[in-house]
Amino acid sequence: MSYHIVSIDAPDCSLSCKDGQLTCKSVEGERSVPLEDVAAIIITSFSASIHSKLLLEAARHGVGLVICENFKPASLVLPANRSSDTLLTKSQAYISAQLKQRLWHKTIDAKCMNQFSLAAELAPDDERLARLEKLARGRFPAKEAECAKAFWRIYADHVAETDDFRRGRNEGGVNCLLNYGYAVLLSTILQNLFAIGLDPTFGICHAVRENSTPLAYDLMEPFRPCVDWRVAQWVKNHRGTEDWEVTREFRQWVTGFPLEKVDWFELTLDIRGVIEGMTRSFRQAVTSAQSGPYRPWTRTTTKWDG
Repeated sequence: MSYHIVSIDAPDCSLSCKDGQLTCKSVEGERSVPLEDVAAIIITSFSASIHSKLLLEAARHGVGLVICENFKPASLVLPANRSSDTLLTKSQAYISAQLKQRLWHKTIDAKCMNQFSLAAELAPDDERLARLEKLARGRFPAKEAECAKAFWRIYADHVAETDDFRRGRNEGGVNCLLNYGYAVLLSTILQNLFAIGLDPTFGICHAVRENSTPLAYDLMEPFRPCVDWRVAQWVKNHRGTEDWEVTREFRQWVTGFPLEKVDWFELTLDIRGVIEGMTRSFRQAVTSAQSGPYRPWTRTTTKWDG
């Protein structure tokens, strides 16, 4: 059964296939895995070489390749018989409004609980936590907006340490750090969507725009606090910096967050593994037309570790 999503990020590596084994050779050594156990290969390495035999064998085994530039998917190499999964496409295209609403409610519930959890970690004595927890556990139309407003006020006081912090794409302060981290998160979500065959243009809430991927924006919501935490750690360790610029050092720091360990139900996985599990559960929910299989991540017992 094909179930592994293999990520290739080693620099100057060589990918090939021999005797049914996907093989990666790099300065760190050689590793291999049976190609029949691989569902997709995500290549984020900036200088990997790919043997043509691997392309042919991957196609024969139904394995797709996602080739990335700066972590963002730039090319898809799919087997001819997997270029169009009509059942999945139909399921995504004709998903009911009721199912979309149920899936979105689960997504937002997870995001809001993660925001509360992070706020409690950053400011355990803040008197506003009680209200944020009540909002996160409630169910009302403006839940996402109200939780975000309460969360960012706490974040501003205990991380940004400014009275005029405003969260926004074009705002100053630590926003540039957050925006870059969210871009990395979005790319990670996209990699997994492409790898398991989900079309990111079929979203459940975010608006459809030209060249947009609304489903990726939908499913990244519960993981945003992971980026917020990563940025909070960076700011804490670089106090005294007036201009928060996206430096090379910061890029290296923030792109490591997908490897942080978190709990996901009965398992302890890195965030990259949790994202894979989440996207698979979403795919199952779509194909079965039931919200039950979908399992968005919610932080449970582990601390926010970096």
